[in-house]
Amino acid sequence: MSRYDKLDQLGGSNALPASPEDAELERVANPCAEPYMVRLVAPEFTSICPVTGQPDFAHLVVDYCPQDWIVESKAFKLFLGSYRNHGDFHEACTTGIGQRLVKEIAPRWLRIGGYWYPRGGIPIDVFYQFGTPPEGLWIPDQGVPPYRGRG
Repeated sequence: MSRYDKLDQLGGSNALPASPEDAELERVANPCAEPYMVRLVAPEFTSICPVTGQPDFAHLVVDYCPQDWIVESKAFKLFLGSYRNHGDFHEACTTGIGQRLVKEIAPRWLRIGGYWYPRGGIPIDVFYQFGTPPEGLWIPDQGVPPYRGRG
């Protein structure tokens, strides 16, 4: 029996969960005892405005330092995809993703940057952090410049 036998989503055909609450975030044992950072990037994240029903788009960057678990990437992709028909404001989506990851994988430290594309002329960037980064952890800049339009 492999340590990966309990992964139900990886390697299978999976439909997008109907909602973020229905999504299962599978996890894998952390292979490294020393502190290191994992970066997950979703440059084409979408959700729905809860008032107008119009789509909202964001570039998400999640950085975390694992403790005992790492999130399985296909499960993370399906979790993010479950937001496609989910109506919530930028702030709720960004912080909700960060909080759900904290709940499921209990990292030493986590941050998420939600860089939302403008609708109505105003870009909104949302940031959430859990914990304090371990001393000496290399944390690169998220690399997403502020929105400047065509200027």
